[in-house]
Amino acid sequence: MKRILIATCFFLAPAIAPAQLKLDHLDRLAAKASETVNLTLDGSLLQMAAKFLDDDSDSASVKKLVSGLKGIQIRSFEFKNAGEYQPDDVDAIRSQLRDPDWKRIVQTRSKAEGDSDIYLKTEGGRITGLAIISAEPKELTIVSIDGLIDEAGMRKLAGNFGIPGRLGKAPASKKSKEKDE
Repeated sequence: MKRILIATCFFLAPAIAPAQLKLDHLDRLAAKASETVNLTLDGSLLQMAAKFLDDDSDSASVKKLVSGLKGIQIRSFEFKNAGEYQPDDVDAIRSQLRDPDWKRIVQTRSKAEGDSDIYLKTEGGRITGLAIISAEPKELTIVSIDGLIDEAGMRKLAGNFGIPGRLGKAPASKKSKEKDE
C-alpha cells in the first residue's frame, strides 16, 4: 500500500512549493523499531547529489527538476508488534495538515491494514505542498516534499535520490509474491 501512495504522490504533484512538515517528534520511535528510514535532504544536498548524475538528456531533466526542490523528508518505522507507536504520533502530523490550504485527496481506512492519507497544500490555485501518511499496524511512514517541480519532472525522479524506480506500477499481489519466493 505504501508504494502505491508514494507513486501516486509523484504523479499528482504538478507543482510543489515550500510546505515542509515537522517530523522530529517521530525520531524517538527509532529505539522501538526493528527497521527505520530517516531521510532528510535539503536543497543544497539535493543540488550536490544532482552533480553526480550523468550528462545525458534524462539526467539533465532530473538536474533541472532537483534545482527547484527545497527538501525531501521520509520517516519510516517497521515494528515487530502492533501498537509500538501511538495514535498521537500520527495526530501530531495530521494537526499540521489542518490548515484550510491543505486538502486531503486520498484517504483509506482499514482495521486490518491501517490508514493512509495523501494531502496537497494549495495557495492561489497552485499546489504548494505534499504529504503522505501511511499508518499500518506494524509500520508508520511519513513523506514530505518541499520545492517547485512539475508532474513530468516527478516521473523522472524515479530511481534517483532513494525514490522507487517503479513509479506508477502496482506492486505484485501477495499471490504472485508467494510464487516468486
